[in-house]
Amino acid sequence: MAVLCCPAVSVPEHTITMEDTLHLAERLHGNHDQLPLALKLISSTGVRTRHLIQPLERTLRHPGVEERTKVYVREAQARIPTVVDEALNNAGLAAADIDAIVFVSCTGFTMPSLTAWMINELGFRHDTCQIPIAQLGCAAGGAAFNRAQDFCASHAGSNVLVVACEFCSLCYQPDDLDVGNLLSNGLFGDAIAAAVVKSHSTHGLRLEANGSRLVPDTEDWISYAVKDTGFHFRLDRRVPHTMEQLAPALRDVAATHGWNASALDFYVIHAGGPRILDDLSHFLGVPPDLFSFSRATLTHRGNIASAVVLDVLRRVITSETLRPGHRGIIAGFGPGITAEISVGTWLGDDRTLDGEASASGTEQPLTSTPERSATA
Repeated sequence: MAVLCCPAVSVPEHTITMEDTLHLAERLHGNHDQLPLALKLISSTGVRTRHLIQPLERTLRHPGVEERTKVYVREAQARIPTVVDEALNNAGLAAADIDAIVFVSCTGFTMPSLTAWMINELGFRHDTCQIPIAQLGCAAGGAAFNRAQDFCASHAGSNVLVVACEFCSLCYQPDDLDVGNLLSNGLFGDAIAAAVVKSHSTHGLRLEANGSRLVPDTEDWISYAVKDTGFHFRLDRRVPHTMEQLAPALRDVAATHGWNASALDFYVIHAGGPRILDDLSHFLGVPPDLFSFSRATLTHRGNIASAVVLDVLRRVITSETLRPGHRGIIAGFGPGITAEISVGTWLGDDRTLDGEASASGTEQPLTSTPERSATA
């Protein structure tokens, strides 16, 4: 049975607050006829701080898709190694022990995948299986765990590394005045996260079952419009209401293992926005405080796309609230509308957390260069 180890999470050093975001929107879009609505939507997210891989003044410029891709690759290669090293250390493994790498990202595109660079530069074996996932958006974090679990089930004794690299700020479109796009400018943040799934371990989260669900006829509710200027995020106002349809999917996956999804010990839920968490709590019949770790990620990181579930899981594990035998569920939601769901049992933790921050979101950001920028 596959066991998921504690994730490593890193956020960039540049930050922007909710207040900064609102002031910026007013300054840049003061004549927009729907600005009051956009400001209301941004304020309702509850996001206090987000992290950016570039200083704000660079983030607001659009130098073209080619230059943004160069930034994506440069920053990813500068930041991934430290996060991967921590994830391997959490699992008690070396790079040579990894049999497959699941790499997920929806905010930059390269071919070959950055898995090839990781294998060549970070000490992984040349026969390491590459499993890049690029088009599941925020759901890809949950999908990565599920594909890692499936790989371990079909390859006895194997170990899988999951890496989520999301630089949402590189999708900023200064001339896109769609309200959904304006909302995304105040919701999404940047982060890199990694975790190891082992075929066998006496410590970590034992993954018991997984499943995927698609809400019919919702393909255009969360999407990218691909234009000359790159990816333009599209978000339909009906998205939060899909939780009424997805709550039964969580129940079904838990039921395959004989569990009641409304009566588990912990919940690792994609923090796409406060309405998603509120509605899922209601339709699943779960007290809102059991989603507190997801809300903490949303508050301190914003929506960091596929990296959300890794960040939430880390908060749960480092909170010291888990006890061996505790049962929980992981759910990532994204375009499609797609849900990627898994359930698991906490076995215990033998990691040394010297110097690590608690689940409050206060860990130090990873810096790739000496450059600093004051908060905008």
